[in-house]
Amino acid sequence: MTTTTILQHPHKNKAFTSLLAFLLGMLGAHRFYLHGATDRWGWLHVAALPASLALRQLLPGADWFYQLLPLTISALIGFLEALVLGLMPDDKWDSRYNAGSGRLSDTGWPLAVVLVATLMLGAGTLIATMARLFDLLYTGGAYG
Repeated sequence: MTTTTILQHPHKNKAFTSLLAFLLGMLGAHRFYLHGATDRWGWLHVAALPASLALRQLLPGADWFYQLLPLTISALIGFLEALVLGLMPDDKWDSRYNAGSGRLSDTGWPLAVVLVATLMLGAGTLIATMARLFDLLYTGGAYG
C-alpha cells in the first residue's frame, strides 16, 4: 500500500499582506510573509535600518533628513508595494501566491480601508520628502 502526501501551501491573505506593507514595509515584513526569509528585496528593506544608523554615526553634523533617507525611501517603496499588491485582482493574486493552497481569496472592505490609509500616508510622506529635499538642496534648509 502506498501513501501519497499532498503538499499544501499556506494561504496568503491579500489584506494582511497589504497591511504588513503599510505598517512594516520599510522593514520588508510583507516580502518575508510572501516569499520567506530568502527574499533579497526583503533583506534590502531591512538593510535600510543599519544604513540610516551608519549615516547617523558617520555624518553626525548632517541634517536628520539625510540620516533617515534610506528608511524614508524604503517606507515609500513599502507604501507603493502595498498599493500594487492590494489592487491586484483576486484571481491573479491566487494564481501567483495561493496556487497550492486549495482556497480562493475573497477580499472585502478591510482591504479598502488599508488601501485608503496607505494612499493618504504614502502621498503625504512623498510630498513631505520632496518638499524637504528641495528645501535642503535649493535653500540650504532655510525653511526648516
